[in-house]
Amino acid sequence: QVQLVESGGGLVQPGGSLRLSCAASGSIFSINAMGWYRQALGEERELVAVISSGGVTNYADSVKGRFTISRDNAKNTVYLQMNSLNAEDTAVYYCNADVFDTRWENNVYWGQGTQVTVSS
Repeated sequence: QVQLVESGGGLVQPGGSLRLSCAASGSIFSINAMGWYRQALGEERELVAVISSGGVTNYADSVKGRFTISRDNAKNTVYLQMNSLNAEDTAVYYCNADVFDTRWENNVYWGQGTQVTVSS
């Protein structure tokens, strides 16, 4: 079994910054892409950013130039640095990981979510 645990959410003022972390643990052989998604109240979950095992990144247009995704493969951890936050960024943020486990099975796992609230 594989677990993803997120941290770093919270309340921040408009224009502020937060850094989210997501650590994967368990029966991991290798991790392919890792990503961050978000879901605002009453909205569907949407992709924020994704990073391949080789470090290739892709971002939603709404966060380009403000958010940066990175990963530490040795720690099985993905990060999301969020700058210039605004109210529209308020949402529950979820990480996910495309994992090959030690039984050679490939599955996508999700974290439990962390709340980010941007408000003055």
